[in-house]
Amino acid sequence: MFTPNDTPMQTNRIVLDTNSLLSSLARRGSAYPVWRGFQEGRFTLCVTTEILEEYEEVIARKTTPTVAENVLNTILESENVMRIDPHFHLHLIEADPDDDKFVDCAFAAQATYIVSNDSHYDILKEIPFPKLLVLKLKAFIEKLKAGN
Repeated sequence: MFTPNDTPMQTNRIVLDTNSLLSSLARRGSAYPVWRGFQEGRFTLCVTTEILEEYEEVIARKTTPTVAENVLNTILESENVMRIDPHFHLHLIEADPDDDKFVDCAFAAQATYIVSNDSHYDILKEIPFPKLLVLKLKAFIEKLKAGN
């Protein structure tokens, strides 16, 4: 529920693609404000079991299994995570069907944005329904910095 002390970002539901999450983990990286914003509860991260499995697999491969486990535990223990069990599979990303899990999650969660730099999501601009908004990682970081 939105209360007067909440910032608008707190009510936003976000789906982060794996590369966006991975980019946000480096403390000295330009995308770190996303991970920090998540930890501060500035938005709700929407995930499915399939997304969590991909997060863990990719983070373990790109860093270490321990880092992947710590990230997953942080996500799973957070109060600003929405676990989604999509009942619809929209099959909208023909160029890379593996990305459909993020679209299905965003649709089921009624997410505000999918945050991704992946051009495969550009097809969503041409689809009238469902209307799913995709923000590039840099644009999302700017929104976080602006407090909205």
